[in-house]
Amino acid sequence: MIEADRLRKIYGRFAAVDDVSFTVRRGEVVAFLGPNGAGKSTTMKMLTGYLTPTSGSARLAGIDMTENRLAGAALLGYLPENGPLYPDMTPRALLRFFGEVWRVPKKELPARIDEVAELCDLRSVMNKPIGCLSKGYRQRVGMANVLLRRPEVLILDEPTTGLDPNQILQVRETVKRIGREKTVLLSTHILQEVKAVASRVLFLCRGRLVFDGSADRFLAEGDAEERFYQLSRENEAAPAV
Repeated sequence: MIEADRLRKIYGRFAAVDDVSFTVRRGEVVAFLGPNGAGKSTTMKMLTGYLTPTSGSARLAGIDMTENRLAGAALLGYLPENGPLYPDMTPRALLRFFGEVWRVPKKELPARIDEVAELCDLRSVMNKPIGCLSKGYRQRVGMANVLLRRPEVLILDEPTTGLDPNQILQVRETVKRIGREKTVLLSTHILQEVKAVASRVLFLCRGRLVFDGSADRFLAEGDAEERFYQLSRENEAAPAV
């Protein structure tokens, strides 16, 4: 469902992403792990068609996101780190608005809103202004919004950044529920995210993919925190380009 084939993104002499290749199969929840500045967000933006690769290709369900972005976007739910929301709207009003924008059939829209509200555990706040909600609830409103049109692929960029411990647990539970039906690529630099939600790990460092394997294997190879540190240091001596 997700294919990165030798992706590169170069800015001047700096390689933000350098020859990255991987695939994500239908039904997988994959943690895209790495320290801050590793190139995770840049890779995700190329996968969504927001950025054009310097070289290589990004495909969703076989659709090249450079050549046919609109067709690929129809299959995609993308939640950036700070997803756009309208603070004066309620979650119900926001979902109704975007449902109409995305042409969800009018007869189906109320039931579809109730369905994503249930999935993201929003029922208690559906009629409160979004601006009055905690960041954890706002993240779940963003997830409900991207799920509204039933995307095949979900790409989530640092969905728990800035949340308190209770909010983090709530968002992780939502991701696990979503992952039972969807293909999910979850960007994070937090090891607990791997333990909580992922079946597989992709580890990016200085724009290079340095680990691709099961979450169990990643966590079993010695102390996980030490493993994170070692992989983060692996390419430090290598030139950027």
